[in-house]
Parts: sequence; C-alpha cells; structure tokens
Amino acid sequence: MGRTDTVWDPAQYEAFGGERARPFGELVGRLGDARPASVVDLGCGTGELTATLAARWPDAVIDGLDGSADMIAEARRREIPGRLTFRVGDVAAWEPERPVDLIVSNAVLHWLPEHPALLSRWVDALAPGGRIAFQVPGNFGAPSHVLLRELARSDRWRDKLGAFQRDEPVLDPPGYLDLLTRRGCAVDAWETTYAQVLHGEDPVLEWVKGSTLRPVLSALDPAETAEFLAAYRDRLSRAYPAAPYGTVFPFRRIFVIAARADS
Repeated sequence: MGRTDTVWDPAQYEAFGGERARPFGELVGRLGDARPASVVDLGCGTGELTATLAARWPDAVIDGLDGSADMIAEARRREIPGRLTFRVGDVAAWEPERPVDLIVSNAVLHWLPEHPALLSRWVDALAPGGRIAFQVPGNFGAPSHVLLRELARSDRWRDKLGAFQRDEPVLDPPGYLDLLTRRGCAVDAWETTYAQVLHGEDPVLEWVKGSTLRPVLSALDPAETAEFLAAYRDRLSRAYPAAPYGTVFPFRRIFVIAARADS
C-alpha cells in the first residue's frame, strides 16, 4: 500500500475481499473498450485485483508496485512471466522507463499527502491518449474516522498517534476534475456511497484493522494496542449498532479517470 513504514497484513486486508474489490471493478469497468498495451498498478497490494487486469487485457504487459514487502510476497504468487510482474517500491517515487498507456491506483493515494502534485507527474508519464484511473476513500467524515481521530488526539494517545490522523486527505470529485483538466486531461470524476452490510463480531473494527488502523497498530506495543482497541471498539459499537441482518457500514468512494489528450 502507500505507506512503507506501516506493517500490512494481507490476510486482514482481504477479510472483506468482496467489498474491497467492488470499487476496483467499477473503476476498471468505466474504462470501457480500452486496450492498453502497458499498465502499471501503483499500490497493488496482494496483486489479486491486478491479476484481473491481466485477464481483462491478455495482450498487455502489467507491472504492480507496492511499498509493503509482505503484500508483494503474496502478489508474486500470481506473476505471469513476461506479462504480469510485481515489485516492492515507493509509489510516490515511481517513474516509468517509458510512457505507459494506463496507470491504475486503487485505495492508495489518500496515504500520500503530496498526491495532487504526484498526479500531475503521472500525467507526464502517460503515452499520448493514455489514462490514469484511481479511486480513494471519501469517508473521512464518517463516524469510523471521526472517532478514531478523536481518540488518537486525546490526552492518552496524542503523543504517539496524533500525527497519523489527517482530517481530509483527499479532494472531492470536482477538485480532482479541476486539477487534472488544468493538466490537459479529459476527466470523468464521480462518487458512490456503498451501504455495506458487514457480518461477524465487531465487523467495523475488523474492517478498519485491515486499512485505516494499520499505522496506529504499527506504532503501539501489544499492551497499548489492546487498550486502544478496547476504547475504539466501544465507540464503534455505539456508532454502528448491529441489526438482525448485520451491521450497516456506509462507505463513500471517489473515482477518477483522466485521459491525456493525443499529441
């Protein structure tokens, strides 16, 4: 994923694999009949979704990059010699050897404070007519994130955790449209809120353990982790009460496809 100083757990991240995969599928589906010859997936994670690109475009050469060695170790089980490869690397520092037809980035850019400038650099990395396709979470005003910020900034945890929590690390769809249109792209930007129904005990906590909580958990020792999770679990259970059919966890996602003009 985006942060290289965070310990990522592939199994925890994929605990809600279907729900996490859905936005990726809808993003790629919006590319229509595109036929890229070269594709880069920046922040590829375990490579499971990257592998679907190899199936979609069997003639494309696809490279996956991720900052987590644990994620890439899992991804390399899916490699296809000459067609699909994975490597450890810093998404923010990535530069291609030659222009590429499609840059995909799924649920990564919110980890990178400098990503608006990064997107401008990625436009320069595209071949004429090439595209950038990305999606980011847009739920930073949801209780799951508000409660986490409040707890991390409390007197008990401020010194260790306060710096991890940014209030709004992404732009809204018009913001990305403005940014990338000014860079000469034709932009399709939209948002969707999924009314997800999660199952199991403390499902919202289990969800955020696989993503938002990773930097927090990486900063705490085992005793601190248990204390922090107990306090956060209590807050989440009140914010997201269980119903007989499961726990509703609304999740807003922001999607962008930017096509570089032919030139």
